[in-house]
Amino acid sequence: MANSAKDPLWRAKVSHEILVNPGQQVELEDNCTSCHAPLGHFNEKFIDSTSHYSIAEMLGDSLALDGVSCLACHQQSPDSLGAIFSGSLKFESELGSDRKVYGPYTNPLQAPMQGFAGYSPVYGAHIPKSELCASCHTLITKTIDLDGNYTGTDFVEQATYHEWLNSVYNTPENSIECQGCHLPRINSTVDLAVLYTFWTDRTPFGLHEMVGGNKFMLGLLKDNIDRLDLKATPAQFDSSMIKTTNMLRQKTLDVTLSQLSRDEDTVRYEVFLANKAGHKFPSGYPSRRAFIEFVVTNQELDTVFKSGVIQNDFEVEGQEEGVEPHYQMINSQDQVQIYEMVLGDVNNNITTVLARASTALKDNRLTPIGFKTTHVSYDTTKIYGEALLDPDFNEDGDGVEGSGTDKIFFHIPLNGYAGNLKTSVRVYYQSVPPRYLQEMFAYNSSEIDSFKVMYNNADKSAVMVAEQIINETTIGFVDIKTLEKIKLYPNPTITGFVNIDNLPTSTSRIIIYNAIGKMVDSITVVNEKRRLVQLPAANGIYYIQINFSGGKTLKKVVRE
Repeated sequence: MANSAKDPLWRAKVSHEILVNPGQQVELEDNCTSCHAPLGHFNEKFIDSTSHYSIAEMLGDSLALDGVSCLACHQQSPDSLGAIFSGSLKFESELGSDRKVYGPYTNPLQAPMQGFAGYSPVYGAHIPKSELCASCHTLITKTIDLDGNYTGTDFVEQATYHEWLNSVYNTPENSIECQGCHLPRINSTVDLAVLYTFWTDRTPFGLHEMVGGNKFMLGLLKDNIDRLDLKATPAQFDSSMIKTTNMLRQKTLDVTLSQLSRDEDTVRYEVFLANKAGHKFPSGYPSRRAFIEFVVTNQELDTVFKSGVIQNDFEVEGQEEGVEPHYQMINSQDQVQIYEMVLGDVNNNITTVLARASTALKDNRLTPIGFKTTHVSYDTTKIYGEALLDPDFNEDGDGVEGSGTDKIFFHIPLNGYAGNLKTSVRVYYQSVPPRYLQEMFAYNSSEIDSFKVMYNNADKSAVMVAEQIINETTIGFVDIKTLEKIKLYPNPTITGFVNIDNLPTSTSRIIIYNAIGKMVDSITVVNEKRRLVQLPAANGIYYIQINFSGGKTLKKVVRE
């Protein structure tokens, strides 16, 4: 927040946008500085409401270069909060002793701040509310076509506030505000000033940590403190990076890995992701993405299967040149599940030029719990692409949306391997992946060239958000003669009924899976040599797993 006006990626991106659309420079710079340099920007507007604030003015304005400093939040007027966006901030504008600054306490002490800062502290019920964040954390851009002309349409570039609105956190039962995670409250008493014996300690107190998920940029800033004329110390950046990592690993995502079945040819897994954030994951600036690394190794530690492995250039192995689809089932190493928003221009081609964004070609970012396509805010938080057709995306087992989860099934070919397996699933997060910068790095300006040097020298490691590892110790496949005796008929079946003959006497359970490995029925068996089972009504391929003492087997059956 404090470095928002000095952020070298932001400066490079503004330069990129202007190089692509030079005719719109004045409006682009004015819009971008409204959130990244709000005090300088709106101080100029207070003097001349018709003016446009430029990057050149910002560079010479110490108030602007303070970034999102204290008054950027604490002097916001409660008027229209939650209803104005894209940097359309409203500040209290009284002069002299009537200048207000809002805080969360109902009985603020007036004298110290009036005497030293010239502001009158007053209670503001809006200060701990998510609406305070809405004006900058919802950005709606005006679309520009490939000829540099406005199309008259808008595009929602980011809508973190609206994602929160469309969640269970924005309900009377929960009422968990943005500040609940990003300015976590402590209940111990806190001295808000020193040397004042009459000062009353305050509780609770919101820790102004304000960390999100951008560990990469914090590290880049730390490495370039002198170059960027930053005031924070390396130790302070280290502290913020630790808090950011903790936020990503503790408050973002849960992952559960389950082995569903295994036979001579294939092992089947389910990966279950649950979003714990109060907004989409990832949220915010559209460069951000998360992806699943899924690796299976054998008992000799040779790789049997891999998907989503990060490469030496920090790109993800197996991703397509264009838009990587959203998957419900993965069975090939050139498929990888990436959660992201991909922007499209007026011709539906991929673009990273924000002003050219006309539509989302893909948005399968994990939704928060309680997210509904029927919510009034869905028009700014839409799902795009194959995720809309995935019955396991943001739906529970009964087809009710709002789960904030996703299931991905992995079908791994074994090619006859019968030994032990080690399977790991890891979810990684990247705030600025290399591919996102390719379009910008094709242009040259002092800002782009400077950032490119810093980026190339930065630690671009993805942050692991969640992981689970399972080691399978195979009991061993049962004597082949035992398996050969088990018969399923009719196969194919027209009625859906299937007889299973010659069950081993120790058979305990029969499990039916559909073609993507999702369990559709589980049947307890006790001392039965024969069992009649019924497949679901839908035609297609099903797998019947038979569990018995000493092993299990899987049989394929077709319903026509």
